[in-house]
Amino acid sequence: MYPTNRPFVRQTLILSRLTRSTRKAFAVSPTPFALLLLFCGGLECKANPNSLFRGAAALADTRHAVSFGERPSGSAANQKLRDWILAELKATGAQVSLDSFSGRTPEGAIPMVNVIAKFPGSSGKAVAISGHFDTKKIAGKLFLGANDAGSSTGFLIEFARAMAKSKHRDDIYLVFFDGEEALGEWSDTDSRYGSRHLAAKWLADGTLTHLVALINVDMIGDKDLDILNDANSSASLREMAKQAAAKLGYAKHFRQDEGAIDDDHRPFAEVGVNVIDLIDFDYGPNQAYWHTEKDTMDKLSAQSLQIVGDVVLEITKELDVK
Repeated sequence: MYPTNRPFVRQTLILSRLTRSTRKAFAVSPTPFALLLLFCGGLECKANPNSLFRGAAALADTRHAVSFGERPSGSAANQKLRDWILAELKATGAQVSLDSFSGRTPEGAIPMVNVIAKFPGSSGKAVAISGHFDTKKIAGKLFLGANDAGSSTGFLIEFARAMAKSKHRDDIYLVFFDGEEALGEWSDTDSRYGSRHLAAKWLADGTLTHLVALINVDMIGDKDLDILNDANSSASLREMAKQAAAKLGYAKHFRQDEGAIDDDHRPFAEVGVNVIDLIDFDYGPNQAYWHTEKDTMDKLSAQSLQIVGDVVLEITKELDVK
């Protein structure tokens, strides 16, 4: 992903963050309340026993994804991660397929594979929930990518389990994109290899005619969660996400000020698909954790994954009745 208006993502938020106040409370007096907040990553721990999505399980899956090490497209670790994803998806009973292609990169042709899980419905319509599983290759740095893209990987694995237990009229596609990251400088030709390939493929084979929405998730594990109000996303889905967050009590984690991001939703938007990108692109002080060795598991929270999981479930439910 890449910001299309960088001043927005660099700006200082006006509202103070709960994590900062939590750290202060803990430093002054480590009360059970402060300890509870600290354990939950600075977010309130709201029990949601009715949710099919389990943030703790998504966090555990994220941790397992990160355990494979650096996972750039074409690497042995990327393939091992993909094999694990396939095994987890098959265990849910999903119809699983591979979309293999050759990414034309500045470093030459690199084999890439999108992973697709389908949970069939009966309406003739479809909703796709997507995210990427590759990590950026950064010379001289050990980049484990816990949030980028461990969190989207863990999220989609757990969302598959939720879909296996849910009732839905629309087909649900879960798409794990390979090749989201640029090998050099981010550009229209060096980035989003997997989503660009699948958008073109689904346009050619007619799948897009059934697709009523694509919901992309990226960097959604940050303890200090604030989801971007992305100007490159569809107005209708942005409003749906806003209403879902308010209904579930998560409104403060969804920003009202507008920014814009270039991510895996863009190739689908460009061919007319209704899209939204759910991304927290304010990761660490002055974006200090993004694409650095600091993107590690200790920065993530099960509650953040729970919030996004609940909101995406609510959006898919609303789309299912339209």
